[in-house]
Amino acid sequence: MKSVFTFLLVLATNILFSQNDFQGKATYMSKTTMDMSRFEGRSEQEKKQIMARMKNFLEKTYTLSFNKTESEFKENVKLDAPGGTSGRRFGASNGKGAIYKNLKEKEMIEDVEMFSKRFLIVEDMEQPKWELSSETKKIGQYTCYKATLVKVDTSVDFGSIFGRRGRRGADNEDKKEEEKEPEVRTLEVTAWYSPQIPISSGPDSYYGLPGLILELNTGRTTMLCTEIVLNPSEALEIDKPKKGKKVDREEYNKIVKVKTDELKERFQNGGGRGGRRF
Repeated sequence: MKSVFTFLLVLATNILFSQNDFQGKATYMSKTTMDMSRFEGRSEQEKKQIMARMKNFLEKTYTLSFNKTESEFKENVKLDAPGGTSGRRFGASNGKGAIYKNLKEKEMIEDVEMFSKRFLIVEDMEQPKWELSSETKKIGQYTCYKATLVKVDTSVDFGSIFGRRGRRGADNEDKKEEEKEPEVRTLEVTAWYSPQIPISSGPDSYYGLPGLILELNTGRTTMLCTEIVLNPSEALEIDKPKKGKKVDREEYNKIVKVKTDELKERFQNGGGRGGRRF
């Protein structure tokens, strides 16, 4: 009886949305846990200080603005209060502008600023191979269903870029590493989506489910929807990014690697004051 009721509720909601133009926005809170094993040997006080400095990077809020076919996912960047610490906070924006998705045109554009240059990473939106589950839970007033996905992680692998020891005389070792076939990294993703909001979109670059994704777990990061506003009184503007150099994901990753290798080389050769390690 419960499943029949849920089906009728979803059907009625779909009919309602299909008959009316609608739009909305969802606010997400993002939290990332840090692997503290890399700080072995540090005192508890030092670890607490590291966590405090990294808080702006580990805890963020985002807004997803959406209509039937388009969405824009953007970080809510807070300005420092008057009298606060000067300078940019580490991880305040991470160089990202917005992630734009067009379900009709099957196009996704990520707006990124890196090395004082703006890039538009353009990707085709292929249907993700989600595994749907009958497991449910409530997020706010919405009934959500569980879906899982294992995908190839195509993001920049900063761990491998900065993982080599920045010491002189390691050229041969670096060359050997470069000659190795790049490791295929995978990412296990768990999403909770609600058919009550029949939008095939979600936070970050995720989409492709029969309902809006309200919770997303990827690696050490969890994004949870904390507020949804449907058909707000003021019309939402969803802007397609246009300013920047258009590249695909592979080309962008190569640019980042080349530029970071140049910076590493400069620091290792004493380009930084006192020959600091990068």
